[in-house]
Amino acid sequence: MHATTLDRIAEQAPTMTEAQRNWRIAAIALLSIRVIQGFIYWGGGSRRFIYAPSKLDPSAQSWMANKFQTAMPGALLGTDHLISFMLTHFYLLYAGVILFSAAELIVGAMLMTGLLTRLAALFSMGFSVLLMLMFGWQGATCIDEWTMAACNLAMGASLLLAGSGAYSLDNVLLQRNPALAGKRWFRWASGSLPLPQTDGGFRTLALAVLAFVVIFDVGTYNYYRGSVVTPFHSGPVSPTKHHLALSRAELLPDGGVRFHVYLDAGTPEAAAHVVAADLLNSEKHSVADWNAAQLSELPKTDFANDYAYNKFEPGPFGIRAKMGAAATVTLPVPASGTIAGARYVQLTDVDGQTFSATLGSNP
Repeated sequence: MHATTLDRIAEQAPTMTEAQRNWRIAAIALLSIRVIQGFIYWGGGSRRFIYAPSKLDPSAQSWMANKFQTAMPGALLGTDHLISFMLTHFYLLYAGVILFSAAELIVGAMLMTGLLTRLAALFSMGFSVLLMLMFGWQGATCIDEWTMAACNLAMGASLLLAGSGAYSLDNVLLQRNPALAGKRWFRWASGSLPLPQTDGGFRTLALAVLAFVVIFDVGTYNYYRGSVVTPFHSGPVSPTKHHLALSRAELLPDGGVRFHVYLDAGTPEAAAHVVAADLLNSEKHSVADWNAAQLSELPKTDFANDYAYNKFEPGPFGIRAKMGAAATVTLPVPASGTIAGARYVQLTDVDGQTFSATLGSNP
């Protein structure tokens, strides 16, 4: 019969202090967290490099830039501007996607094998924070992107503090080179030994990490959905209901209309469809219009998209747009009605929602 873990620890009792035994038991207890946390990030990187390489192919529909663009409208703390900048600088974007994917792959492998575990855990916490800021608002039925990243942040924090004192490459390195036990950098970066701190210092560090995790997780949850100090809400940016923001609307000398439009809310799982466009007078009555058939026949040259990925374009039911798309759209002279007295341009989507902007110049 194989000896149990506690039997083995008991056998080592003559050479282990009580603190060492407790550390060993805690390390074994955290194995599932370490391995699965590592697998989550290794899986993210391996999907792109091995199992679904089209995610790294700029010519494929599944190219990662499309996913980044869907996150842009609800991203926090300026990360929306970072995404926008990268989307307009291809080489920076491509390098960023490759480096982030490689970092996920490497950090995941380090956690699973227990190599420089605390350093890997710290990187995983950074990934979680970045993913929560960028994608945390998304989720049709719940904020599933936030939930995954929030749990990963807590798991990473636990591994940062506890390390990998069992079944790890950190232990192998220490056994082969016992002098590493006296190196502070090794104690902080690996996980085979407790951190080089007093009990009081470790408690202070652990409470500081706890405070960061709780404040960040609960704070972002309250921002995205409430239910902490405010009632439940759908968030500043809706993950389910499409919204179009119109700006810079103007009448052109030839009688056409130009405006900028941004799909800044909604689900990335379904495109938005604009089925009608109208010019309204000061009483908000239509004086000219373009129906779905006319909008679907617009040439692609009438759409000057801000980004090369998710776009506004003619579709089978009018104008189609994917989440995060932004473009300057030009409508031709309306076939029905007149532009005289027009004060607003209004778009109507397939759900009957209307979005409008004041025309900057009028005949």
